[in-house]
Amino acid sequence: MKILIVEDEVKLTQALEFLFNKQKIDVEIANDGEEGLMLAEKDIYDVIVLDIMLPNISGLEIVRIIREKGIKTPVIMLTAKDTLDDKVLGLDSGADDYLVKPFATKELIARVRALGRRKNTEYINEKYEFNDIAYLPKNFELIIRGINVKIPKKEGDLLEMLISRPGQVFTRDQIVDRLWGLESDVLENNIEIYIHHLRKRLEETNTKIETIRGVGYIIKER
Repeated sequence: MKILIVEDEVKLTQALEFLFNKQKIDVEIANDGEEGLMLAEKDIYDVIVLDIMLPNISGLEIVRIIREKGIKTPVIMLTAKDTLDDKVLGLDSGADDYLVKPFATKELIARVRALGRRKNTEYINEKYEFNDIAYLPKNFELIIRGINVKIPKKEGDLLEMLISRPGQVFTRDQIVDRLWGLESDVLENNIEIYIHHLRKRLEETNTKIETIRGVGYIIKER
């Protein structure tokens, strides 16, 4: 699981990062609203933990903007505001959960895991389908004409990213961030290798992965 924490209390974010890492959960940190929005818009996270009171852009504004852009990443709001009206406002803005400060870290971790599972249940026992192909993310299986072929995890993760949103262009930065992490020094050639392998697999189908020069990749009908 990969999560984004947007919170301006640096000591709190450091503590949360340590605790989540112990639970084998990867964490990216933003300490102000502007950076938080920029990262959230990358759409590479399983869950976003979002403070409401932030410098530059509020958490409420962040969740409103990403929802308008069609980003469905589950969001849990962290805030000192504990009235019913505050909770309703947070949930109405597009958040999925709401936790009042001070909170127990075990509860936050449990809620993050629950939101992550909720996102995954959309497809964990199902499959992505586009045109004449399908993909089973749980087993890394590509289905072409009723034949299931198991593919490597990274190749599968890339295919899942593309097939989950047909017609959307994914930039090379988005792909690197999702598959290898923000701090990765992975070479662009790595992406080209996986794209090449996927194209070979799709040669006899009516589906293709197209390169948008200078931008990234898109899956579409051939």
